Amino acid sequence: MENPSSPNTKTDRRPLLAAGAVLQNRYRILHQLGSGGMGAVYEAVDQRLDATVAIKETFSVDDRLRRQFEQEARLLAQLHHPNLPRVSDYFTEEGRAFLVMQFIAGNDLAQIISQQPGPFPTNQVIAWADQLLDALIYLHTRDRQIIHRDIKPHNLKLTASGQIALLDFGLAKTYSNDHSTTQSAHSVFGFTRRYSPLEQIQDEGTSPRSDIYALGATLYHLLTGIKPPDALARAAGVANSEADPLRPAHEIHRAVGADIAVILNKAMALNAADRFASANEFRDALRRLGRRAFEPREVQSSSRQIESVARPVTPMKNTRPTDPFDSYSILKPEDEVFRVPRANRKPLVFAIAIATILIVITASYPAWLLDSFARVLDSRNANAIKETSGTSSIRRARNEGAATKPAIVKPTPASPTPETNHQNETSKRRARQNKSTASAIKPPPFSIAP
Repeated sequence: MENPSSPNTKTDRRPLLAAGAVLQNRYRILHQLGSGGMGAVYEAVDQRLDATVAIKETFSVDDRLRRQFEQEARLLAQLHHPNLPRVSDYFTEEGRAFLVMQFIAGNDLAQIISQQPGPFPTNQVIAWADQLLDALIYLHTRDRQIIHRDIKPHNLKLTASGQIALLDFGLAKTYSNDHSTTQSAHSVFGFTRRYSPLEQIQDEGTSPRSDIYALGATLYHLLTGIKPPDALARAAGVANSEADPLRPAHEIHRAVGADIAVILNKAMALNAADRFASANEFRDALRRLGRRAFEPREVQSSSRQIESVARPVTPMKNTRPTDPFDSYSILKPEDEVFRVPRANRKPLVFAIAIATILIVITASYPAWLLDSFARVLDSRNANAIKETSGTSSIRRARNEGAATKPAIVKPTPASPTPETNHQNETSKRRARQNKSTASAIKPPPFSIAP
């Protein structure tokens, strides 16, 4: 457990509580979760409610710090946010002060960094940043504003569900947002090098922008894998007209990207006035960056050109980016890309409807249907008989015409006589009469005779 620097702090380092010890006849200690110069944290069981809790002990014997510890308990007891722990009890026993809070399983980010050195995935860190900024917005906009003043990997715990919890409000400062009151803020002096801003290290007063600096320094560490230089070293370099020792994050780890590096540099500005004005503004900057990742390249290039001349960005049609931070999701593409077109089922529905109607009619009027079907068959049989008789008469007429047709007599080379001419004319007239009689009898137009 890393402890913030605090001068002239009186502590009483008594032996840590052993496993099996019981406090207030209610809380049974299971084991120690961590300890440092200012206190220790234990995992315990609330035997009254049969629930696992975390118990924090302070080693300080200074009355002012004891009052601050009690204030932390009262402060956390009023908070209700998914990324903040809840406090359920506060008590003293044998001169030792204890705070009972919600137990959050998992390792803090400092432990994870020690086990797996190196940068974290960029998308994961940005999603954690969105959760933490949401918690800071909740703290900074309360009627009694709360400034955490100790944001660092040691005070961030990763839960099994992937959420980040902000712990340890030992240095938190509170004051009323109602400027009509004259109530002074309550806090103790302390800071953590590499993460605390210059104004906190020099004890010049803190504000919500101090939390913005600390969160920016924490994100810098998670994204690059190295701790940022402390604010005093940076201020000394700038005062000596030297370059700021803080290197842009994308120069250390290229996967971070230049846009994120610019946002981190703004959050970690030495002058508080140059930082983001609020946690909400910080979060909006990261969300705009996340949305831009889904825009086509043409839209990205046009957006950068528009921003370069300080004009408002006009979104193009048919580009509806998905918010990558909805429900703390991590940069997922639009659902429409994976939608499969639905098949047209109208013909199938129409066929089923017709079949259903026919079944209903058949079941309702079986006798009428059978009678109608019989009449249709009778009419078809009668038509077939008529067609057959017509075909037979045509065949008989053709045969009779062929029988009465005289044989053709070839003329002889001899010259014809008057009697022969008369016979030939008579034969021709008979042949013409027979031909006209045969042509007068024609088959019906729709005959199906073979």
